[in-house]
Amino acid sequence: MPIDPQKAIGAELPSLPVSWTFSDVLLYHLALGAGSNPGDQVDPKALRYTLENDLQVLPTFAVIAPTLHATDAPSLDLPGCDINLAQVVHGAQEVYVAKPLPADASGLTLTRKLTDVWDKGKAAVIWQEHEARDADGELVYSTRSSIFVKGEGGFGGSRGSAETLELPDRTPDATTSYTTTPQQALLYRLCGDRNPLHADPAFAEGAGFPAPILHGLCTYGIVARLVVDALLDGDASRMGGFAARFAGVVFPGETISVDAWDLGDRIAVNATVGSADGGVGRPALADCVLIKR
Repeated sequence: MPIDPQKAIGAELPSLPVSWTFSDVLLYHLALGAGSNPGDQVDPKALRYTLENDLQVLPTFAVIAPTLHATDAPSLDLPGCDINLAQVVHGAQEVYVAKPLPADASGLTLTRKLTDVWDKGKAAVIWQEHEARDADGELVYSTRSSIFVKGEGGFGGSRGSAETLELPDRTPDATTSYTTTPQQALLYRLCGDRNPLHADPAFAEGAGFPAPILHGLCTYGIVARLVVDALLDGDASRMGGFAARFAGVVFPGETISVDAWDLGDRIAVNATVGSADGGVGRPALADCVLIKR
């Protein structure tokens, strides 16, 4: 059996050391398009993403921190799961930070475990949870994520839950957008995700796509940055977490459009994607919630 839920669910993966420098944070922010608007090179608010002086860290950085120096394709060596990279797309991602992330960090330890496997019939969904703690054992951040594995369902497991976010029936408090560049995925892959799906046209075609697609986590980070800038005055320290489901793909060069509703302690978000010339949007991220600090 390619996926054995009895072996997978509850399995712990080897812990990992985690550290980063301000250069890693700067690269990540640039890969999300920070500093790309006219005048950003002299705007103090924009420079908080792109200059080490007074550098803030977007909390979504925590998701890629453990692998940001990787140069190989992502490993799928998961207990009880015999799957390959061409079958896999990102399903959902959550991140929560206990306090604002520092621009430099060392001595963190990441613990990892598989928490669930869902049987969707023609596919499987595998969930992981990670926790990063400092040398004193204090929680720095936690993440929860799923991958969608095509062709690996039908083993008789639970179908899982299907909670959806109901968006407010009113005009958004903010509407904004960002047009990705043709090289966006090529830049973002330098943050540690060398999956050939995002760079190799032949691999992308074999996986069922007409061209390489943007990393889901790049879209995730872009959307978080847009909402922070639009409704949190560009202050990433006011963001405590971000959860989203990947509802569609983005091709480099397309425009990501965001509607956001301020709900007090959180912000509901909807992200769609279309052409840079204003084409009708299709889903990109759904069930998005930004948690305020």
